[in-house]
Amino acid sequence: MGSALENFVNQVRTMSASGSFRELADDLPESVSLLARNWSILDNVLETLDVQQHTLGVLYVLLAKLHSAATANPEPVQIIQLMRDFVHRNNVEQLRFAICAFYETCHLFTDYLVQKNLSILGIKIMARAVDQIRQIDSQLTPIHADLCLLSLKAKNFNLVLTYLDGDITDISTAAAECKTQQQQQSQHTDANNDAKYFLLFYYYGGMIYTAVKDYDRALYFFECASQPRPMAMSHIMLEAYKKFLMVSLIVEGNIAFIPKNTQVIGRFMKPMASHYHDLVNVYANSSSEELRILILKYSEAFTRDSNMGLAKQATTSLYKRNIKRLTKTFLTLSLSDVASRVQLSGAAEAERYILNMIKSGEIYASINQKDGMVLFKDDPEKYNSPDMFLNVQTNITQVLDLVKQINKMEEEIILNPMYVKKALGSQDDDLTSQHPKTYSGDPTD
Repeated sequence: MGSALENFVNQVRTMSASGSFRELADDLPESVSLLARNWSILDNVLETLDVQQHTLGVLYVLLAKLHSAATANPEPVQIIQLMRDFVHRNNVEQLRFAICAFYETCHLFTDYLVQKNLSILGIKIMARAVDQIRQIDSQLTPIHADLCLLSLKAKNFNLVLTYLDGDITDISTAAAECKTQQQQQSQHTDANNDAKYFLLFYYYGGMIYTAVKDYDRALYFFECASQPRPMAMSHIMLEAYKKFLMVSLIVEGNIAFIPKNTQVIGRFMKPMASHYHDLVNVYANSSSEELRILILKYSEAFTRDSNMGLAKQATTSLYKRNIKRLTKTFLTLSLSDVASRVQLSGAAEAERYILNMIKSGEIYASINQKDGMVLFKDDPEKYNSPDMFLNVQTNITQVLDLVKQINKMEEEIILNPMYVKKALGSQDDDLTSQHPKTYSGDPTD
């Protein structure tokens, strides 16, 4: 082991023993390039360090290994085992002193697994990392997006759904707090991109909910990912907006609410998503045939955006909406008439749609197989059963809990010193505007 690496090890061991974790965390970023240059003997360095006692030192060795993975081409099994051991054995209190380095390590580890087509092996590791670093269960961290990406690539959603189903009430600001340190240390260029990973969490989450056909939840996630601050836009937002339009048609039958004060959507997103707005306009005409022709016309664009599946689901939803309209007009109708009015290929396809809709509770009807007639019925629910009462009670409890959470968040905002300072500043500006000063001469002087 070279003298420079020996100095690194001695520094880690000495400062860790004395409890100087803050100072150690400030010094270690300068060692990343040194460690990366000596990637071939980093295993020897790890043998001299204990994960529990020297968490910061081991973290930066891992970071250097992942930075040099492209050139060093390490065995994936070794990298995965090192990361698994680290997230299970590290000292969290030490880890919080270098949270940006930890986030970057997780991002690089995720990218490495995706490149090696080993995403499924990283899901539990990343879930452990999320559990370890978040301070409350409803807190969103930058590495939530990594967990979603691994799950999406592996097409394994059981674990990640437990993280997506919960409401987010807090966003980790730890990475933002070390922004100044990050800017000073040029080795770290990606770990502090909080906005990017916030958007990716909702974008990937929307894709996961789409995959499991929970379109209501997918719509919410795509809406969060496509709502930019004024005069700001990213590729993530644009792709989320395209999917938002598609899922809106599936769920609502039209475009869900978009804040009118969002200038970016009107100025940039709409022109760049013109094919999707054409689809929305044709959908509004309720003509399944016109919609099918338009999807065929723009099939290349939809396929390129990986949205052809959503386009087909939108077509299916229009067939279903048109069938629902028939239930409001007719009591009985033949299957062939249904197929003709909804523009399906024939009675067999109409029967398949109706049976699926009956099974899912979207309509209430029965089919007489002898004469091929459909009898549309009213909703049998009388809303007086014990199950319905329990359902209403559960919904009321959820609403009350939500009100408590909103009141708590409002109180925290009102008592926040930064908010108080800004609010008082606004009041001073209002008072000044009420008593304007008078000037003489040219106001530009």
